[in-house]
Amino acid sequence: MSTGSVTPPRSSRRWMVFVPLALFVALAGLFLLQLLSGRDGATIPSALIGAPAPETDLPPIEGTEMPGLSSKEFAGRVTVVNIWASWCAPCRQEHPLLMQLARDERITIAGLNYKDEAENARRFLGELGNPYAAVGADGTGRTAINWGVYGVPETFVVGRDGTIRFKHVGPLSPQSLTGDLMPAIEKALAAQ
Repeated sequence: MSTGSVTPPRSSRRWMVFVPLALFVALAGLFLLQLLSGRDGATIPSALIGAPAPETDLPPIEGTEMPGLSSKEFAGRVTVVNIWASWCAPCRQEHPLLMQLARDERITIAGLNYKDEAENARRFLGELGNPYAAVGADGTGRTAINWGVYGVPETFVVGRDGTIRFKHVGPLSPQSLTGDLMPAIEKALAAQ
């Protein structure tokens, strides 16, 4: 009787060499399909599109005359909700476009001031202008989490029925304003 281990035949061990290669080829194929799919990898999907806007009741920025942000105010009007902060350089970059958009009387622009100091937020709006009809101060960032915010700036279009119709992640540019945001606003305005 022999107590030694039994080694499998060489032919059954040879195919084990190809397992890592097969896994590599499969993963490379998946990555290639994703690259060739034509989808924009910078687009972050939102589970909130088509869902009611999160219940929001934020106080105004301390020391301002503006009202705070309340989701009850979305009813019956198309609202553009912009998440911003004074410490956010891209927010400063997109701000002139929000000022331009604020001239459109068919919509309301509301702001959610994210994890900011009231004095800094007031200074930001004093320097660059105030496109917002209302701004809520979200000092803890909890409300932004409820909105599914990844970072600032982000912009949402809320329809007359209070549902989120569109989300733009990152700073608005002239191209995204005319190519993405305005068509979403027009679509929300046309909806009954």
